[in-house]
Amino acid sequence: MRPLSELRPGDCARLTRVGGERGFCRRLMEMGFLPGTQVRLVRAVGIGDLIEIEVRGAHISLRRSEAQALFLERPR
Repeated sequence: MRPLSELRPGDCARLTRVGGERGFCRRLMEMGFLPGTQVRLVRAVGIGDLIEIEVRGAHISLRRSEAQALFLERPR
């Protein structure tokens, strides 16, 4: 497993675990970040250290520090 923040633009992976504080974890899960979900890193933005992620057809921006709480495994 590795954190979502280590993906490169265009990479896809399957979400295995959502970590972090309870409220933060719950909010991510409400946005569609559920274990077993396929995610794709769309792009990394230099301003504010943001990354854009595609999950369940939606594009969501997170800080890299927030993405450290999402753990992935690469498809085989």
